[in-house]
Amino acid sequence: MLAVIKIGGHQYKVKESDKIFVQKLEEEPGSKIKLENVLLLQDGEKTYIGNPYVHGAFVEATVLDHVKGEKIIVFKKKRRKGYKVTKGHRQNYTQIEINKIYFES
Repeated sequence: MLAVIKIGGHQYKVKESDKIFVQKLEEEPGSKIKLENVLLLQDGEKTYIGNPYVHGAFVEATVLDHVKGEKIIVFKKKRRKGYKVTKGHRQNYTQIEINKIYFES
């Protein structure tokens, strides 16, 4: 079974036992979450497309950990003005594991 879910403005294609990084969630590590924003569901030969979401479908996942992403360097410069600024940024992510995809037709 395959599903396309929407979390925090991003879409993810997931299967059972997949581990993905999503934008930081407020849940504690080890807790189970229910994701109801299922955009597409594929079950063998049948495909269900939501309008905007598939009615009766949800994904159960477990929060594994909160991590930080790679450091991104932001460098600004204006030539001949003596202006240079270097900044860095690390995005916060939550790692989740997909436990089960449910569909009640």
